[in-house]
Amino acid sequence: MREEFQAELTEVTRLLVTMAESVRAALRKATTALLTADLEAAQAVIRRDADVDAIFQQVEAKVADIIVRQAPVAVDLRRAITALHISADLERMGDLAEHVAKTAARRHPSPAVPAELRQVFKGMAEIADQMAEKITDVLTHTDAGLAAELEKDDDAIDDLERRLFKIMLADDWPYGAETAIDGALLGRFYERYADHAVNIGEHTIYLVTGEPVTSQD
Repeated sequence: MREEFQAELTEVTRLLVTMAESVRAALRKATTALLTADLEAAQAVIRRDADVDAIFQQVEAKVADIIVRQAPVAVDLRRAITALHISADLERMGDLAEHVAKTAARRHPSPAVPAELRQVFKGMAEIADQMAEKITDVLTHTDAGLAAELEKDDDAIDDLERRLFKIMLADDWPYGAETAIDGALLGRFYERYADHAVNIGEHTIYLVTGEPVTSQD
């Protein structure tokens, strides 16, 4: 029974890693669509979000089955419940990548991001991509030390979001309210993507230590 239980949890971890790789690829492609007005890339992200949702449902079903059949306790139960929390955060990260892609598609053939904001969004996307890469390693190795780094990465995203608003709220902003609203929403999508990455790090630290992590935000 113990070997079967471990095999089932290993399969759950494999699914989580697949989700993490998928949501990383989704945001990278969505950012390309955003910055280059690439409609095909945007549509590909939108179509593939269903794949992430399907894996999320698989994780939910597998964890529910493990709990019913194996009745895990203590650390084993914590592993099962943590997997549910992590899968929910990954599913939401996929949704946020889809939101970026939908904004790019809606503005096509015009670019959704004016030149003044391109570097800010490139910076946000690069940090978010680094965080998504760390998530894959965190899940693969149950690395609490690497998981703890995610909050500092999130601070850098927050700094860029503040810079974004400073540009859009300046008196010489030339693009009007609609573009500013799009910019604010896009900034929020990247910021929330990073927040969910931090959540995954906190869940991992809890899994390893048994102590809940209190966010500094």
